[in-house]
Amino acid sequence: MRILELVKNCTRIGISGHENPDGDCAGSCCGLALYLRKVMPRAAVDIYLESMPDALVRNIPGADTIIHDVTGKEEDYDAFIVLDSEPARTGKAERLYKRAGLKINIDHHRTNTGSGSAQCYIDGSASSACELVYEVIDKEQLDAQIAKALYVGIVTDTGVFQYSNTSESTMKAAGHLLSFGFDHSAAIREVFFERTFVQARALGKALTSAERLLDGKLILCSFDRATMEELGADRKDLDGISAQLLLTEGADVSVFLHETEPGLWRASMRSVNVTDVSKTASMFAGGGHIRAAGCTIRSDIKTAVRDIKDDIARQLADAHVSGI
Repeated sequence: MRILELVKNCTRIGISGHENPDGDCAGSCCGLALYLRKVMPRAAVDIYLESMPDALVRNIPGADTIIHDVTGKEEDYDAFIVLDSEPARTGKAERLYKRAGLKINIDHHRTNTGSGSAQCYIDGSASSACELVYEVIDKEQLDAQIAKALYVGIVTDTGVFQYSNTSESTMKAAGHLLSFGFDHSAAIREVFFERTFVQARALGKALTSAERLLDGKLILCSFDRATMEELGADRKDLDGISAQLLLTEGADVSVFLHETEPGLWRASMRSVNVTDVSKTASMFAGGGHIRAAGCTIRSDIKTAVRDIKDDIARQLADAHVSGI
């Protein structure tokens, strides 16, 4: 796919990604928007995303142009591009996507099976949506702003190149982006490692209240609304907790759940070698990658936790029988 060939005759372009955007979602949306604004200066290019942590806003060029409130928006776009997500997971922005003349979906989640009549570029082997955006734009138009937006997204979705989704092509893309001279060390520190005091408290609470289940193979933790209020935390303060839980010796999978509103829970799952957490998340209409997935749980949380535990136990048992 060459994105410019698809949208070159468009005058109004919308871009969005999944709810609760992370670095890859925000970086891909902003990086692509910066590119299109550069090569199509007469076109209006709008980004629609929910709010995100301040560290991402500071380190992703173009984040200051994001439209957060979609309420009342009824724009008719010539093209609408959904990145790092299926259109159904873009929240209120989905209706703008549906109204657009040309629909485009670029994603690296293998659970994304395509989007009807949309032009799709889906590669489940890619490290990130940012890596795919890097592939579909003209490299001669890259500059420091676009490069930094894409680099930050690649860094966050690969865990600073430590996750199994990191490939030779990922490193080549990241190396090229680095050549544009932005302060990558500061970006990595602020986006991936630094925490606010509330985030540090939330992580501490998670580490001290987590349970070791299935002979230590599963680390599980949950925050109900009372815990969230006690910490003074919202969902932006919980990024990275499931990854930190997974650093426990002997663990293969971690599950972190938090109650977003009464009776509505969000689950974040990570794994190391055996468990396919995208399968576990799919029980609740969620999805993602083999090693990183998530879902929203609307059923009874105790029953849901039991079902999650049982599915992980089955996967671990099957792997043991298979000699994995």
